[in-house]
This record gives sequence, C-alpha cells and structure tokens, in this order.
Amino acid sequence: MTKAGSKGGNLRDKLDGNELDLSLSDLNEVPVKELAALPKATILDLSCNKLSTLPSDFCGLTHLVKLDLSKNKLQQLPADFGRLVNLQHLDLLNNRLVTLPVSFAQLKNLKWLDLKDNPLDPVLAKVAGDCLDEKQCKQCANKVLQHMKAMQADQERERQRRLEVEREVEKKREAKQRAKEAQERELRKREKAEEKERRRKEYDALKASKKEQEKKPKKEANQAPKSKSGSRPRKPPPRKQARSWVVLKLLLLLLLLCVGGGLVACRLTALQQQPLCASVNTVYDNAVQGLRRHEILQWVLQADSQQ
Repeated sequence: MTKAGSKGGNLRDKLDGNELDLSLSDLNEVPVKELAALPKATILDLSCNKLSTLPSDFCGLTHLVKLDLSKNKLQQLPADFGRLVNLQHLDLLNNRLVTLPVSFAQLKNLKWLDLKDNPLDPVLAKVAGDCLDEKQCKQCANKVLQHMKAMQADQERERQRRLEVEREVEKKREAKQRAKEAQERELRKREKAEEKERRRKEYDALKASKKEQEKKPKKEANQAPKSKSGSRPRKPPPRKQARSWVVLKLLLLLLLLCVGGGLVACRLTALQQQPLCASVNTVYDNAVQGLRRHEILQWVLQADSQQ
C-alpha cells in the first residue's frame, strides 16, 4: 500500500477542520497532488509511516503550519525545504537524519522543533539539544534556526569568495587574452610595416633603375659626336707647323749650298781629279739628266702644293 487514498475513501474524508491525519497509513510516498488540492489542511500528520524521502514538490505545500513527520525513515529533507515559510511546528522525531538543508534557515516562522532520536552531525546535535518539554522544543527551534542561518551565511560568503576567485581568474584570463591579442596586433602591424618598407625599397630601386636606363641612351648620344670628332687626326698648331717648315727650308738651303759649293769645287778646281769629286761629278751629271726629264721638278712642285 503506497498512498492513503488506496485504503478507500478520499483525503477529504480524513480532513477534520484544518487538520489532516495520515498517520499509521503505511505510506511509502506522500500524495502531494491530493494534498495540494486541500489548502485548508494547514495541519498535516504523516507520522508512523514508511517514508524514506520527500519529493521536491512537497515543498510547494506552503500553506502548512504544523507538520508531523516523526517515526519515519527519512534520511534527508529536500534542498528547498525552506520554501515552507509558514511552518511553525515541525516534528522530526525518530528518523535517520544526519544534516538539515541550508534552506532550513528560511523557516523564519518556526517556533517548535523536535530532532531527537536522529543520527545527527555532532555539531548539529549539540546545537539542537533535547526536546523533552515545550520550552526545550522552542529553544531547539530557535537555536537550530540561528545555527542554520550562520551556516547559510558561511556558505554565502564561501560562494561569494568562490565567485570572486572565479571573477579574478576570469579577469586574469581576459587580461592575458587581451595582452595576447595586443601582441598579435603589434606583430601584424610590425610585419605590415616591414612589408610596406620592403615594397617601398623595391619601388625606389625599380624607379632608380628606370632613371639609369633613361640616362644611359642620352649619355651615349652625347658621347657619340665626341668620339666621332675625336677620331679625326689633330692638326698641329699653325705656328708650330710654320716654324718646322722654316727650319726645314733653312736646312735644305744649307744643304744645297754645301752641295753647290762642293760641286763647284769639284767641277772648277784641281780637285776634280780626286775620287770623291769624280763621284760628285757623276752624281751631278745624273742629276742634270733627271732635271731634264722634269722628274725632280715635278716632285718639288707637288710637295710645295701639298704645303
């Protein structure tokens, strides 16, 4: 048997005013949907059943003011048990609870609590104390709430600390990423500048080469007339040439005088019998014959015309 309704009868039949008694019903699970349909049942007794867990939607029964879960097999309460904000009286006697959820601190209206006969954590057990009378149970509720609020605050601080650490890690990661991106941008910028400089140098070199090629034909054209004029034989200065001819004529005149004097001596004096004069006379005779043929005269005239 798992639900109260399966014993026959409706939950409404068990409702007495605002109190619903489902104790000793051999329940393995809580009929949450049926209970949600009875918002008038602000007092719920589920004691002496076989409940080992409570479903998470059980925490939606926020109309509950008094709840008895004693003498079951509950090992833990739902994490959002604190949603039962109207709960004032809670009996958890004789279960298998070790700890309470942190959200338990949200039960700000809780005035009465019994946690006896549970294998509670030593710290929690010491805080809870006994619940042998009304006063002790009220003290138990107050002390446990304070303890759970402190735990909640500690957990919130720890959560905030973890968040802060995570934020710091994220900031460092983002800063590292930004630095890496900035370094990559700087590298790309430097590479781009180097590429631009290389291209500029290539452009300047190409431009200089074109200018050099354009100057070369002009230089050759300017040098061509010079080389052509330089190939002509240079004429000696007029004065130097005239002076040379004067000296040459004087030498020829002197030679002619010497020859003439020798010739006269050989022809008219007693020296004509000498061997030398005999040769001179022979030469003279031959010369006279040549003159007669105008050969020497023609040579002299040609030489003079060339001058």
